[in-house]
Amino acid sequence: MQRDKNYLDAKPAFAIIICHSSFLIWTHSMKRTIILYASMLALLVFFLKFIEYRFFVRDLSLEFYMGLIAVLFTAVGIWAGLRLTRKKTLIVTVPVVQFKMDDDKLKQLGISKRELEVLELMARGLSNQEIADKLFVSLNTIKTHTSNLFLKLETKRRTQAIQKAKELRLIP
Repeated sequence: MQRDKNYLDAKPAFAIIICHSSFLIWTHSMKRTIILYASMLALLVFFLKFIEYRFFVRDLSLEFYMGLIAVLFTAVGIWAGLRLTRKKTLIVTVPVVQFKMDDDKLKQLGISKRELEVLELMARGLSNQEIADKLFVSLNTIKTHTSNLFLKLETKRRTQAIQKAKELRLIP
């Protein structure tokens, strides 16, 4: 009989140890949260007592409250505007491909070196007069080269000529 009594006594002691250790884990992890909420509640009570809400509402006029709300909405509007309109950085990586001119196509179309120079300058966005100044020729010469390019590339406008030249790999 004595043996059974010791066995029963040992079992509850073991159960108490388990409960006690889990209680310690719970209080340890919740201690910071409880202190934070308690201090926030204490600060809120202190703040309400300090301003004495009823006296504060009766004393100040309606214009003051409207001004306070206006300032609050202005601050929120400025914050939201700055947050929504800030510049976003977008990094795009483009693989660099070496341009290789298609000499066979150039010969097949019969485009001269000077016409190719005019085409390249047209692709850079220069006007006829700027091209003429850069190549030290007259404006009429540039117009002649341009019309020859239009015929050889079978286009009617500068933009079409540049696009077709890029497709044919005559210019980068």
